[in-house]
Amino acid sequence: MIPSAPVPQDPLDRDVHEFCARLKLRELNREVDTHPRFPRELFQELGSAQLLGLTVSPARGGRGLSPTRAARLLFQLARFGGTMAAKLSLQPEFCSILGSIGAPGPQTETFARIVRGELLVGNQITEPEAGSDIGAIAARASPVGGGYILEGTKSQAAFAAEAESAIVLARVPGSERHALTAFLVPQHLPGVVRSTGTDHGERWMGRGTIVYSGVKLPAEARIGPEGGALPALREELRRERAFLAAIYLGVAWSSWEEAVDYVGHRQSFGRRLADRQAISFPLVEDRVRLEAAWRQTEAVAAGLEASRATDADTAMLKWFAGEVAITCVEHAMQFHGGLGYSNELPHERRLRDLRSARLAHGTSEIAHVIAARALWPPNAERGSAI
Repeated sequence: MIPSAPVPQDPLDRDVHEFCARLKLRELNREVDTHPRFPRELFQELGSAQLLGLTVSPARGGRGLSPTRAARLLFQLARFGGTMAAKLSLQPEFCSILGSIGAPGPQTETFARIVRGELLVGNQITEPEAGSDIGAIAARASPVGGGYILEGTKSQAAFAAEAESAIVLARVPGSERHALTAFLVPQHLPGVVRSTGTDHGERWMGRGTIVYSGVKLPAEARIGPEGGALPALREELRRERAFLAAIYLGVAWSSWEEAVDYVGHRQSFGRRLADRQAISFPLVEDRVRLEAAWRQTEAVAAGLEASRATDADTAMLKWFAGEVAITCVEHAMQFHGGLGYSNELPHERRLRDLRSARLAHGTSEIAHVIAARALWPPNAERGSAI
């Protein structure tokens, strides 16, 4: 008998399960991986079902859930809908800087439209020469005539060809190294050139490069005060990393369940695969690791609710959950043999999708840097890693 997932039941679990079944997300995941495109219809359906912005207040159109409940639902959404459904569900959280320091009026309405699934907004931080070291960001927003002129290049940007607008992090000339400013930039403006490529996994995300050449922005495009983006960005990242951990574990649990079922009836040389320790022992260990990682996820989510979770807590949780999930799905793929390596089963795609855990929203190496600095604070700040 396959044990139930370690996640406590939630009143919304059935809604999530029925949503994933109704939209046939298993088939949709395979389709957009084989023929990469942005699943606009899924994004809109998530908005209609109030599955965008799980932690966003009801006044803004969200569910108003606690971080703990949101993590539980993201686990289930990823379990039945993959990283695609779960990460799309987090789009308002990925754009929460609009909700936290955005100006009332157009920016508030933009955030509300994201929550409703009407508007896709990208988040552009990374540059060709600036990844985790945000002090190296070179994009410039120069004040001109009551507005700004934006110049620079953003790389590895999600929804590069599909986003209607993007939150762009840039430097106002004369500001300090880490005094960065956020702008809400419509992607159809003159001087915006977009290009995309094909990634190893999560191909639906359509990442690419955006070049800004003399893009004119009104003062109203600025999100918050000049140089004031970093504190809001750090808070956003803390929550993102905890929620991503829940997503990784949900995807991994799906593969683990399928592997346990398969080895329980698959015969080899007259015996079940489950009767062979080389196969049964890793799956037993995977269950322990998945449950341990989930308990850590709930502990950190509770810390977020109490405003005591640190950058180190969430960074290392994302690293740990990602490693556990990758190992678990690797085992599922391996124990399904040659079929597991093919695209007839979802394990190889899940493994490719999960590989971004070691890179996105802070690399594994940066997670360790953040945690180490919490234990041994540097004598002098040499840089700022996010």
